[in-house]
Amino acid sequence: MAENKKKLAIITCCFDDWGGSEELWAKSIPYLLDNGISNITVYKNEINKDHPEFIKLIDRNIVLKELWPQTSLSKSVYLKLTDLIYQFSGKLKINRYQPNRVANQLAKHLKKNKPGFAIISQGINFDGLAYAYECLKLNIPYIIVCHKAVDFYWPAESDRNFMRETLLKAKKCLFVSQHNLNLTEEQFGIRLTNSDLVINPVKVEINPQPYPDISKGFKLACIGRLFVIDKGQDILLRILNQPKWRERNISVSFIGKGPDKDGISEMAKLLNIQNISFGGFNGDLKEIWNHHHALILPSRSEGLPLTIIEAMSLGRVSIVTNAGGNAEVLEEGITGFIGECNEKDFEEAMERAWKKRDEWETMGLKSAEYISKTLPKKPEKIFADLVTETLNSK
Repeated sequence: MAENKKKLAIITCCFDDWGGSEELWAKSIPYLLDNGISNITVYKNEINKDHPEFIKLIDRNIVLKELWPQTSLSKSVYLKLTDLIYQFSGKLKINRYQPNRVANQLAKHLKKNKPGFAIISQGINFDGLAYAYECLKLNIPYIIVCHKAVDFYWPAESDRNFMRETLLKAKKCLFVSQHNLNLTEEQFGIRLTNSDLVINPVKVEINPQPYPDISKGFKLACIGRLFVIDKGQDILLRILNQPKWRERNISVSFIGKGPDKDGISEMAKLLNIQNISFGGFNGDLKEIWNHHHALILPSRSEGLPLTIIEAMSLGRVSIVTNAGGNAEVLEEGITGFIGECNEKDFEEAMERAWKKRDEWETMGLKSAEYISKTLPKKPEKIFADLVTETLNSK
């Protein structure tokens, strides 16, 4: 491998300390190192170096670079002012591309470090294209990974040209679901012949857990970020407020953290919904599924949630919306129940599930069997090999 190809830049767009979109590139690093990529630098807006996942990277001698840590009042004011300037100039079409502040910082790092290749890991399908465009201008080959696409969130008119060019000139555009790929092509009016699908690593092995006792009722786990724009927990609360769901021996555990925790909790109190609980996610999936009978996800937008794959792997049925790639891994009435993302349709899916509740255990076993036949055992190795093969191609 040529010397410059041993240097890889990984640019992650996640704003949280650590997010699900970071699992794929992080778990691929040992395989990338085995493949001869010996110099890896991770770039991110802010890095919590006390987070266990970043500690693992430090232990592997991975270089970490913060692009724009917000550490002072003056910097915070500067950020707001430059945002306004970029938005204003974009609307006036002063320039076809107005680089944002973080992309500018990234460009400075890339010019100095001169990586031979870059991976841009996006939260949605265009939130990292400004970074990828800097790679394009510097003649650094790059792969774009898209972890979600949102039907109601489209790129700004002022950004479409550079974003389209950036997608088309990527070595690879990788998506976690066919839905996300199709929607991205529709949003930009292009066919991405350089596209492919990838699967994120799963935290559990395929091992159906004993089905919980039902003598005290059925417990549903709603696992995910407490963020209603994406995860739609408000839809589920409105359904649970219906008299028939109040009367049924069923409860929902909201498991996760997020900016809308107080809002969801206060909405539940307003509606006086008693059959719910809230709990932070501690990472012990087997413990969760030892006490819950089914997964329920009222999502408005998704990539392909690992929550579904994990629940299926541990032998649980899923009740979900037709968001992202949800319906690509579930079969209606066989391994799950699927409704559109509105109260009427999702409530109908819940009703179908309730009528077949005596079959949930069997459906969960079928879910695990399906995953065992279709899910690659080490998607992170497949990703690392794809990156290496693309890097070495002409």
